This record gives sequence, C-alpha cells and structure tokens, in this order.
Amino acid sequence: MNPTAAPAEPSPLPPASPTVSPPGLSVVLGGTGGIGAALVAQLRAQGCAVLALGRQTQPALDYTVESTVAACAQQVAQQLAHTGQPLARLIVATGFLHGTTASGQRAEPERSWQHLNADALAHSFAVNAIGPALVMKHFLPLLPRQGRCVAAFLSARVGSIGDNALGGWYGYRASKAALNQLVHTAAIELARRNREALCVALHPGTVDTGLSQPFAKTGLQVRPPAVAAGELLGVIDGLSQGSSGGFFDHRGLVVPW
Repeated sequence: MNPTAAPAEPSPLPPASPTVSPPGLSVVLGGTGGIGAALVAQLRAQGCAVLALGRQTQPALDYTVESTVAACAQQVAQQLAHTGQPLARLIVATGFLHGTTASGQRAEPERSWQHLNADALAHSFAVNAIGPALVMKHFLPLLPRQGRCVAAFLSARVGSIGDNALGGWYGYRASKAALNQLVHTAAIELARRNREALCVALHPGTVDTGLSQPFAKTGLQVRPPAVAAGELLGVIDGLSQGSSGGFFDHRGLVVPW
C-alpha cells in the first residue's frame, strides 16, 4: 500500500506469454487474512487445489518460530506426495504495518525518526522479511525442477527506495525493501534449479483490509480484497519468463527498486 502520494510512473512489464500456470497445488501463506483469504476463494472458484496456511491453521504458521515454518512446509510436501501434484503457485500474503508486536507492545508507522523503536522495528523485520526468508528456505525446494511455477511474495510500493519521496514509515519501508532484495536473490538461485520457475515481489495496491484501513486516505484507489486478489492472480498467471526476480504492481507494471 502507499500512504499518501501518487506513485511515480512505472515501467511496463515485458509482454507476457499467453500461458498460465499448469494444474497443480496452490499454497497461500497468510491464507486466512484479508488478501490471503480472497486469493484462496478465487483460486477455489477457478477449480484449483488450494492449501491455506496461517496463524490460525493446523499446523499454525508463526514466523518467530522457524520450526512452525518447517512444519507447514512438511505438510505441503506430504500433500504433494499424496496427490502427485506439483506445487504450481506459492503465494506469501503475510505482512505487518501496525498492531501488537510479539512482546505485546503497540507499533504504528513512524512519522519521524523520533518515533523509531527497536521492538517495533524487530517485529516489522520478523514478519515482513525474516519470515518470508524462512519460507524461501523451507518452501522453495518444494517447487518442481521442471515446468512453470511461481513463487509470489506480497511486498509494497513504499518498500521501493527509488519511489520514496515522502519519508516516514521507516520500519515498514525498510523491511519491505529487505523483502524485495531477498526475492531478487532467491530468484537467481531458483533459476539454477528450474529455468521456468518464477520468483517475484508484488505490490497489491491499497486494499480494504485491517492492515490498510487506518491509512486509506481520500483520493487513494482503495479496492475490495476480491478485486485485488483477481488482479494479483492475473499478474501471477501472466508473468513472462524474463520477469523472475522482478517487482510488479497489481496492474503488472514494473515498480522501481
């Protein structure tokens, strides 16, 4: 999401091939949250096999405890082995902007460096960067070694260093920028395993969820989760082969780093 100003004009995404992700399992981490639940619903409506994992599922996903990430990956591995399906889509729809940290403190986006707080920063990085990095460690090896597959991580335009003209939101910006670097780095390694595998960061825009509601100012294009989910799936399934390691918005346009 973007706090206030209109973004700089993005570059167009290279022309996408008409192919769509092959049949297989779609896994949505954060699949019980606002955007995550909408992604799960849309995928199921399309007839896709979907597994949603999150803090309220069994097994539960807790980025502050790596063993839970490993347990969730193990469940996915068992389902893949049982059904014989490939892992076609891995969508990571988790994120933290404001709320209660692991230690019980309240965290809000910082308007100034005077508001910087070590606990809030640590929690932002734990959820927005370290957790997804652990997902890469445990889930990316489950992607097939042949054929098209996509790992998509929901980032945010405010994580763009080149697009930052407003300042503020230190922890969210920095942790999402870290996520973008992790995605780009993982895409390089993933290509060594499977040249057709794609790993991307996606900006969903400002969506009407609990994460963005306190900051959805007049003039921003705030969209329902179902609309955002449809747009994101359209981008995911329309990605061209040369797009792995990139950062794209919900329209499929390139977001500057």
